[in-house]
Amino acid sequence: MVQRLLGGFLAPALALLLTAAVPGAAQADQQRDPELKDLLQKIIGDHDCFVDKYESEVWYKAEEPRLARYVSSHEDRMSILDHVYCEAKRDPSLALPPDLVLAVIDVESRFDNWAVSPVGAVGLMQVMPFWPRQLGVENQLVRVAPNIRMGCEILRFYLRQEHLNWARALARYNGSVGRNSYPALVMQRWQRVWRF
Repeated sequence: MVQRLLGGFLAPALALLLTAAVPGAAQADQQRDPELKDLLQKIIGDHDCFVDKYESEVWYKAEEPRLARYVSSHEDRMSILDHVYCEAKRDPSLALPPDLVLAVIDVESRFDNWAVSPVGAVGLMQVMPFWPRQLGVENQLVRVAPNIRMGCEILRFYLRQEHLNWARALARYNGSVGRNSYPALVMQRWQRVWRF
């Protein structure tokens, strides 16, 4: 009984410590750009996603076994993969590599949708909770779909702001502008684990 109680307490505490131990990790977007607010407002209610079914199926088959190390439920893995693929490809004028989005999630939360950073960022992509409040929507950042939708749009916004410079966009996403440790970690994780 004591071991079960300690295990129930220690697991979330250990996850929080591991998240905090990564340099700059779990410090999602801390800037309140008005333009970004407008973009997020537009995508909040838009659930449609049009993707190439064959291409997405091939991608799911490659990434699902990799994700099994982090997420035990097949249904949960497919939900994450479905939303990552959809949101990464949502804007054809600037599609994000879905496998790079997986690397961001890996570094930010280790695929724990209940993760909360020391600065209050929440969920898989560690989105700051002020965004749902500013947008006038219910804070559902622990849910897979809204978290990934907002996280991808924030990352896409910073990528445009930084003229397609991934290192600078990732640093802005993480709130670590001027430091390269976070972008380097994401790119390394992308190349070694998630690259499709």
